[in-house]
Amino acid sequence: MTFSDIFKSSFMENVSSVSIFDMVIAIALAFGIGVFIFFVYKKTFKGVMYSSSFGVTLIALTMISTLVILAVTSNVVLSLGMVGALSIVRFRTAIKEPLDIAFLFWSIASGIVLAAGMIPLAVLGSVAIGVILIVFVNNKSYTDPYIVVINCRDVDEVAITTSLRGAVRKCVTKSKTVIGNNVELHFEVRLENDNTMFINRLSKKAGVSSAVLISYNGDYMG
Repeated sequence: MTFSDIFKSSFMENVSSVSIFDMVIAIALAFGIGVFIFFVYKKTFKGVMYSSSFGVTLIALTMISTLVILAVTSNVVLSLGMVGALSIVRFRTAIKEPLDIAFLFWSIASGIVLAAGMIPLAVLGSVAIGVILIVFVNNKSYTDPYIVVINCRDVDEVAITTSLRGAVRKCVTKSKTVIGNNVELHFEVRLENDNTMFINRLSKKAGVSSAVLISYNGDYMG
């Protein structure tokens, strides 16, 4: 094999299979869409602990998907090998929030559509998805629920329960534990406003040993 034969190999021919201009445009658009997805994620995040690394992952996934699809669309043989190589990849990281799955698929799908040359679909589709997520995730049709835990004497249970129901908008008994003459009550409550001073008044009532108000971060219907 001569020196000139090396540069005539199929490997060197693949260098020019995708033009530099197409690469730059695709990666730049992928970065822009990834940043948009990242900001939508920050705007709609409702979990317990925000992870900045997950937001950066969304940007990286968009760009990586674009690179992979650009390579696949430029070479049919490479596409078959890419499918086999990616099929052995396994992800073990647990997804804590169900909405995070939507953001992961959004990033991957945007990169794929963008690299396929459907730039209007990738841009307009991402904008539409972002607007829908911001509107529906941030639009709460219910007040935040709280859990009230009261430890009191059994003879004062009725009076304390009546006082609690009069101080909140909605009160539902969740559990009741009786130990001797003491009772531990768990209530799910909805407040009239952000004022939580009612728990102070409950803790000072006769027979109450402790009163705790806990904010619940889960999903509720109604």
